[in-house]
Amino acid sequence: MKKITPILILLIMTGNHASAQVYKKTEPLAHTYSIVARDAVTGEMAVAVQSHWFSVGTIVSWGKSGVGVIATQSFVNPAFGPDGLSLMEEGLDAETALKQLIALDEGRDFRQVAFLDTHGNVYAFTGAKCIASAGHYVGENFSVQANMMLNDHVIPAMRNAYEEHAYLPLAERVLEAMKAAQAAGGDIRGKQSAVLLVVSSTPPPHPWMDKLVDLRVDDHAEPLAELERLLKVHRAYDHMNRGDLAMEVGDMELAMQEYGAAEQMFPDNLEMKYWKAIGLANSGRLNEALPVFREIFQADDNWRELTRRLPAAGLLDLPETGLKAILEL
Repeated sequence: MKKITPILILLIMTGNHASAQVYKKTEPLAHTYSIVARDAVTGEMAVAVQSHWFSVGTIVSWGKSGVGVIATQSFVNPAFGPDGLSLMEEGLDAETALKQLIALDEGRDFRQVAFLDTHGNVYAFTGAKCIASAGHYVGENFSVQANMMLNDHVIPAMRNAYEEHAYLPLAERVLEAMKAAQAAGGDIRGKQSAVLLVVSSTPPPHPWMDKLVDLRVDDHAEPLAELERLLKVHRAYDHMNRGDLAMEVGDMELAMQEYGAAEQMFPDNLEMKYWKAIGLANSGRLNEALPVFREIFQADDNWRELTRRLPAAGLLDLPETGLKAILEL
């Protein structure tokens, strides 16, 4: 498959400026640390990555619901992602699938890869010529792997953090492992991008529902901190979505609970306040909604204009007097 030439290795290691900065699309460099993991209770599977490389999530992290997750890094062979998922979808376990691909890869000594399948089988490979500090640890339902790390403490820190945070949801748990890796020294070059991907144990009814969590930070001074912030936003909007679903079936009590939970996570987010107010108004609690509308309109009057348009779309069901009371705030 892919092959890393000795001259490329030499130029990168000696710091030749003219050649070391050339980005070869066929041989992307993603020296990094990552984790693949499965929640034994929910069956959810996750892969998380951080690297001092732009947009690491486009080449390192792969996952598919009902199949598995993959991290392919170091001198990346991107084909390991789609090819590995295809083999596992055909019925091969993680170890058999990865060994099959490694055996065919002439650049295997420069690769670092981890496969995890939906049954919890895990297998990792670290090529003999991956840049130190490099290695991996395979535990029950997870694997942590790293190369070009500042020191040998990164992998044990990831392992310990993951095992110690078993009480957390899978996404938050793998993020704790990533934070521990950075705290222990992380990538010797620093940090730039990160990714967090979570998929289900079963195939989704529609392709667009495949990813439960799909977050990327392509270029940031603190990619893990930004990833953690985005995960919190993701969780808040999960509450918003559940609130919308509850509204659709007329369960106003549940809708208010979900909207309230979202607003509590992001109290300054006008949109979360707004749809809560719409829900209150639609459920006959206009007096409770009016102060919320007033606060929102004072912050940004565009929400008043949006409110004027909602009845025609069937999203605000009020008598004319009720709509007028809102718009005249």
